[in-house]
Amino acid sequence: MTEKTFTDLIHQHRGIIFKVIRLYIRDEDDAQDLYQEIVYQAWRSVKNFKGDSKFSTWLYRVSLNTVLTFKRKPMLVIPYEDLASLKTAAEHDHQDERQLLYLAIQSLSEVDRMIMALHLDGYTNEEIAEITGLTKNNTAVRLHRAKETVIQKMKAEV
Repeated sequence: MTEKTFTDLIHQHRGIIFKVIRLYIRDEDDAQDLYQEIVYQAWRSVKNFKGDSKFSTWLYRVSLNTVLTFKRKPMLVIPYEDLASLKTAAEHDHQDERQLLYLAIQSLSEVDRMIMALHLDGYTNEEIAEITGLTKNNTAVRLHRAKETVIQKMKAEV
């Protein structure tokens, strides 16, 4: 793959990178550093991309693996109480509802967070299993439980 082709594909699919970063990193400086690291890791391993899956699926996997090994700062865990107070402040504002959804997803385990993000991006359970290395059945079960958890947190009473 040429450098131009790679750059074009990264530019075309940069939303995947940003979405993965947003689910795991809250500090803007870390997010910028991590974006650079993901692109670097993708470039280093693009020779291993054989085209058996879509480039976006492969980039998702590289992004997730890079984010999960990024250990410069501890990951911020959002306490459940903060989700409830945010819900009160965000009753009818769609932007805040989206933020509430992200916070609820961020409270999931790393694997469940990854599965939920991929599902929300329209990946099938088979594709999610391929990206995560889980079985299709395990993916389906974990996705179902993650959805239930997110729904409960979104509906939480103050």
